[in-house]
Amino acid sequence: MKVDPQQLKALLINAGLLTADEFDAFAKKAAKTGKRVADLLIASGKIKQEDYSRLQAHMLGIPFVDLENVLIDPEVLRIIPEPVARRHNIVAFRKSGRDLEVAMLDPEDLETIDFIRKKANLTIKPRLTDEASLRSVLAQYRKSLEAEFETILRKEPEIVQPGADDLPIVRIADTLLRHAILQRASDIHIEPREREVIVRYRIDGILHDAMTLPANVAGGLIARIKVLANLKLDEHRLPQDGRFKIETEDYNISFRVSIIPIYDGEKAVLRLLLEDTKAYTLQTLGFHGEALERIHAGIRKTVGMILATGPTGSGKTTTLYTVIDLLNKPEVNISTIEDPIEYHIPRVNQTQVKPDIGYTFANGLRALVRQDPDIIMVGEIRDNETASLAVNAALTGHLVLSTLHTNSAAGALPRLMDMRVEPFLITSTVEIIIAQRLVRQLCPEKEEYYLSAADQADLAKQVDLERVLWLLKQEKIVDASAQWKHIPFFRPKPTPECADGYRDRIGIHEVLIMSSAIKEMIMKNMSADEIDREARKEGMITMAEDGIFQAARGITTIEEILRVMRE
Repeated sequence: MKVDPQQLKALLINAGLLTADEFDAFAKKAAKTGKRVADLLIASGKIKQEDYSRLQAHMLGIPFVDLENVLIDPEVLRIIPEPVARRHNIVAFRKSGRDLEVAMLDPEDLETIDFIRKKANLTIKPRLTDEASLRSVLAQYRKSLEAEFETILRKEPEIVQPGADDLPIVRIADTLLRHAILQRASDIHIEPREREVIVRYRIDGILHDAMTLPANVAGGLIARIKVLANLKLDEHRLPQDGRFKIETEDYNISFRVSIIPIYDGEKAVLRLLLEDTKAYTLQTLGFHGEALERIHAGIRKTVGMILATGPTGSGKTTTLYTVIDLLNKPEVNISTIEDPIEYHIPRVNQTQVKPDIGYTFANGLRALVRQDPDIIMVGEIRDNETASLAVNAALTGHLVLSTLHTNSAAGALPRLMDMRVEPFLITSTVEIIIAQRLVRQLCPEKEEYYLSAADQADLAKQVDLERVLWLLKQEKIVDASAQWKHIPFFRPKPTPECADGYRDRIGIHEVLIMSSAIKEMIMKNMSADEIDREARKEGMITMAEDGIFQAARGITTIEEILRVMRE
């Protein structure tokens, strides 16, 4: 939203908030940095965000509303779905007849106003608000959902093992799924116990208790999940897997369902896969510097193997999908064998294993090499047969991408040898090994601090701080003369919108390239630790060091890095 700088200057001077010379100094700095004068004034503390928002409203002739401590009617709040509210910084706060008052950070966003007008079929009256008010209102979505859930149970107190199509159970299941989507959960755990049903959501890699339901809801709720995933309702003794999809105007999400029998009934875990997410880049995944250059050099080759390693849920498949997206051009044929297919990629031939009918990774890979592929992705190398076939595919003129479950990049090499892959075949095919973990990112509001001498000493026991400082200087994150005592770090600052101070995750990585020295060590059957030491001598940054690098950039915290590396 554009505000005339001269008008802003006159208003600030008239209000006695600063002098003409002070404003001109900030204007010059804004011109040099490309930032707005208002942002610089607020960051410096010369004016408060609230004062600026009121001046902004005055200049634009739009009423300003302060909603920081205002409780909004849940029915009015839900007129604008939470994903739309968050994406466009707009919330509904008052409805009178056919008029709907909406609070926005940019009341001149006519496209969003028109979208809400058509969706709600109401007359929209835009009002200007500030970020604090917006955060306060967005936090009320969670409370309104919980209130809605309590209302369902209160209205239907006699739910005793209802069927999957019973209306209260449908409402309960829909509320659980919608709540998970709005909370950005990656997994839903539905866990029956003797006296209750515990529902937990995994958000940014951490499991949180979401709600507790009466025990008599368990049977109907699991049955409803089975119906959605097209599973057998009368099978209670064996595990079942399935999937279903929810498509709305705001999101397209695929749910991968796993149900297993436990002592108190059946437990369901649902993995949420956002299908319409924007494409990632290697940079947005957290790759940078020499590690990024090593990957780009590796994927320019037309033969060989690129391996991504790490525990379950560390983002290995997302990394390989991102690499495939970079390689996905009309002149190449890309085929994958996966379990399951997590995201559909245009122009890529994706196939899913079906072990129950004998279609395994090994059988699928045999079929794929007869499909004239240039690039093959094998979802996971799990056994000797798949490893042997993948290596042979790489030897016969294909670029093969795959994943392994190992804790480090160097650990992938002995793992392949454990699968009876000959050392000379490993040295002839493997080009790059990526090891990774996912760490939570800090929210914009965070607390700054500096490392004390004692902090530095403790941290130096776990990572090579000199290497990390050198890396920060190489990538011009800090000045060439900077020392650790000059570099700010951050702690999470919980807010109503960001409950624990973290939101979303980013990768920390180590990227090992197959040098002549490492190939020689493989032929001598040397250990992963010895290979790791050699890789570090050759310039590989370890995951822990990459994590401290990201913490020094203000993206995450030291505590988060240490937590993830201990897992």
